[in-house]
Amino acid sequence: MSATESTARIGLSRWTLPAAPLSRLGNEAAAVAILTAIFLAPAIANGFPIIFYDTGAYVLQGFEHVFIPERSPVYSLFLEYALGPRSLWYVAVVQCAIVAFAVVQFTRALKPQMQLWTLLAIGALLALATGLPWYSGQIEPDCFAAVGPVAIYLLAFHRVGPARGLLLALLGALSIAMHSSHLAVCAGLVLALAALRLAATFNPQLGRPSLAVPGISVVAGLALVLAANYNLTRHVFFSRAGAVFLSARMMQDGLINPVLDEECPNPAIRLCVYRDALPRRADAYLWDEKTSAFFRLGGFRRMEAESALLVRESLKRAPLENLAWAGIDTALQFFAYPTGDGIVPQEWVLDPEFRRTIPRQMKDYQGAYQQRGDLWFLPLNLVHVPVALASVVLLYVFLRRALRAKDWNAARLPAFVLLALLGNAFICGVFSGPHYRYQSRMMWWPALAAILIAAPRIPALRHGFESVT
Repeated sequence: MSATESTARIGLSRWTLPAAPLSRLGNEAAAVAILTAIFLAPAIANGFPIIFYDTGAYVLQGFEHVFIPERSPVYSLFLEYALGPRSLWYVAVVQCAIVAFAVVQFTRALKPQMQLWTLLAIGALLALATGLPWYSGQIEPDCFAAVGPVAIYLLAFHRVGPARGLLLALLGALSIAMHSSHLAVCAGLVLALAALRLAATFNPQLGRPSLAVPGISVVAGLALVLAANYNLTRHVFFSRAGAVFLSARMMQDGLINPVLDEECPNPAIRLCVYRDALPRRADAYLWDEKTSAFFRLGGFRRMEAESALLVRESLKRAPLENLAWAGIDTALQFFAYPTGDGIVPQEWVLDPEFRRTIPRQMKDYQGAYQQRGDLWFLPLNLVHVPVALASVVLLYVFLRRALRAKDWNAARLPAFVLLALLGNAFICGVFSGPHYRYQSRMMWWPALAAILIAAPRIPALRHGFESVT
């Protein structure tokens, strides 16, 4: 450290802190470690990692290698390799560390001279104002939804160095493989980068993003999915549940009943028997084991082909209605920001699977605030929802100004983040129907991007920031 750097100080009320730019490896490592602890705080306060309804199925599939068609095999195996059988705390720590690494690399690439203390303050703000820590400390693949797009953005537009680039590519591939929706969103982003690169041949000012490493990350993510499916079933395939989820969403939107009305009775469509008693909600159709015809007909294991048939027939008979509902569901999903979806007591669902797979962790699990029903998200969402909406609006304003000024460098970050949010809303809204957590899990990234773009323009916050490049 030079004499100038060693004597530099950052004013903080009556105290001063030594200069600690993120460009230095030690400060970068410290940022990852401290942010990991910050992001883990809600789970620690809860007394156990945050649990979702799907957690039991992921645990069962990963720890006992029982194939469950509707659950990501890569995330299930990740739980096993992250020492989940010993303690789910190991999984939560690893997830928080991965998200912290993504936050640090994103900030470092845009603001290499930002001070460690400034980033820690921003990280604490994100932990309070977004759902970031609730997803990173949850035993669910949702925390990886934004990590893949962050990695692709950095690999496409920034020179991060060989070691960091390799880590970003590996973590990007892992995050992409954690869920089929992540893979679809990131594949779409790479296609958008390819289109931008093609456009740059006609207008060089647009800039030519790197395609090789982002593309390899997506291909590697797909390879991980295929390998994990083969590991569990000895068959190579991408998904056996996509058509089922899509047909359930289309049923909720009233697009399947007209097909049944025209086709039934039809021996190829066993759902005909229940066409007058189908639930109006996709979740009730897919998950209510006591009353749903879906379970009586064999569930995910036996309804894949029939679901695909119903989807094809609906698309063929009512293409415009399907297109309209896809737009509606995408829009609803895009603005679905509340945190806490499904973070409720769940013993009635998960106790049998947890007693079988993690019996030594049951005491802590049952004693957690979540299982006692003591978590209340309304006060949090009075902050989280406005912050998410403000972040989207700010990014749109920044993008509009940049496009008007033909400042393509300034336009690429808000454009990329908004495109990722739109892609996530489209994939999740269309294939599964709008749910709060699908978009909420992404919103820490637009908030961070908006802070990094806006803060240097505010005199009171300018110190410690460099302009976005």
